[in-house]
Amino acid sequence: MASAACNIGSSLRFPASEPGRHLVCGGSISSLCFRSYRAWGSIFASTGCAQGSPTSLPRWNFVVRASVDDESDDISGTRGGNRSSSCFEDRVVVLVIGGGGREHALCYALQRSPSCDVVFCAPGNAGISQSGNATCIPDLNILDSKAVISFCQTWGVGLVVVGPEIPLVAGLADDLVKAGIPTFGPSAKAAALEGSKDFMKKLCDKYGIPTAKYQTFINPSFAKQYVKEQGAPIVVKADGLAAGKGVIVAMSLEEAYEAIDSMLVDGAFGSAGSQVIIEEFLEGEEASFFALVDGETAIPLESAQDHKRVGDGDTGPNTGGMGAYSPAPILTKELESVVMDSIILPTVKGMEAEGNKFIGVLYAGLMIEKKTGMPKLIEYNVRFGDPECQVLMMRLESDLAQVLLAACGGELGSVSLKWSPGSAMVVVMASKGYPGSYKKGTKIRNLEEAEMLSPAVKIFHAGTDVDPDGNFIAVGGRVLGVTARGKDIEEARERVYDAVEAVDWPEGFFRHDIGWRALNVKQLTNNLPLENEKARNELERAIQMPRVRHCLVETDPKEALTGFAKVVRMEPEKAEW
Repeated sequence: MASAACNIGSSLRFPASEPGRHLVCGGSISSLCFRSYRAWGSIFASTGCAQGSPTSLPRWNFVVRASVDDESDDISGTRGGNRSSSCFEDRVVVLVIGGGGREHALCYALQRSPSCDVVFCAPGNAGISQSGNATCIPDLNILDSKAVISFCQTWGVGLVVVGPEIPLVAGLADDLVKAGIPTFGPSAKAAALEGSKDFMKKLCDKYGIPTAKYQTFINPSFAKQYVKEQGAPIVVKADGLAAGKGVIVAMSLEEAYEAIDSMLVDGAFGSAGSQVIIEEFLEGEEASFFALVDGETAIPLESAQDHKRVGDGDTGPNTGGMGAYSPAPILTKELESVVMDSIILPTVKGMEAEGNKFIGVLYAGLMIEKKTGMPKLIEYNVRFGDPECQVLMMRLESDLAQVLLAACGGELGSVSLKWSPGSAMVVVMASKGYPGSYKKGTKIRNLEEAEMLSPAVKIFHAGTDVDPDGNFIAVGGRVLGVTARGKDIEEARERVYDAVEAVDWPEGFFRHDIGWRALNVKQLTNNLPLENEKARNELERAIQMPRVRHCLVETDPKEALTGFAKVVRMEPEKAEW
């Protein structure tokens, strides 16, 4: 390992030692750091760059191509995507669009992909940049398609992965594909699956996809009349994108009327709330289901489940997600098959039949109904979930770049995904006050120490920056995603909470009960007063059933299990679940 300063187009001499993949490392921003190898690689160097171009890289983060051959110690740098090594042809330069925890996780997985040469992230964030998982391009306007295309052409980008929904709905993927740049993410018309709940509901009606009963309204009086006829509880949704705040679960008619007025009369969500969907309230357990789609074929990802409520015990207002774990026990292989056959594949075929082929990731929000144990579609997102993406990328062992390129090329039929065994869990650390108002600029310390507790721990940054003294500071609501793998959910949980406790951030908070739904039944029942093994086995069998699991979701697990224990202790042979 060595470092040196260079200018674009200069020639360097460096001993051809340490063959292997390149490694971007930390250290002075006036140096380039790499592990040389006998092929083409990417070297990050300090230099000046031409100003005035929207696609210029920041001065402190320039990219240079370099090669090392077997006989020579010469390394020659050239700007752009010129390639003169056949070995390098198989490696792709990737641009990730976005700047949150989801995008950090994608960059982390892409950097580990053998077929990936360089990872850019626009705009990225301070944590992504300092981690070395990607080169961040903070000045690139991701809503300016021309600027993004110009950047891709300048730097030889062979794959764009769009993280957030707003650029997708705005048509970024359409423009990139027209420019000949492979892009993982749906067209604007296909992104309407998330961008318009009415569009999604009508597709479900037409192609027989199970979902909650609904009606769409633009007139508040008609909407209120429908609510009165249906009764409460009932769900009121803004049709368009409302930053996760456009869904109101109204437990009374008055709450529903207020939600309707706030959207249709007061314009609380602008054009996103210009029409509303009034939807049947479903009882059951929520689950997330992810599938990669190439326009015609879909393959499921591993299961994951998040915690939306801000407080322990699933209390308080909804958030973007306070934690997640994978796998999710509720999504059994049998249930996965049902979801694919009744929801995902009909959606893919329906979109193709409508002339809007979907390419990207389908994130289905499901309700596993209490009364039937069967899944219904609540909503679609057209991108990876956050924080579910963090646990999925920690467990993925396949070459992510190759998988996403296969999706772009309509070749998912030949792809088989490989996942690490065991479990992964992420705990979100958020600014105190979130999801309401919160203070920005608070210092966060000991992140490196927390990550060093175990090789299985990784901290993904969602809302961080760096102050003039080099300290990480919080600049968002959800700020960190502390993530860990383990041989099972218990070990993953222990590792992640050890790391969370090591982070020094008095102005932050986190939930203490992430993953309680997935905790091993034996662990939960060990201390319960059961008279015999038969009663214990009966309880363990019962807890796997949808209706019993629903009861667990609705209350504290210890309290619920104690109640079940009383029943099976007294009459285990008569327990009917």
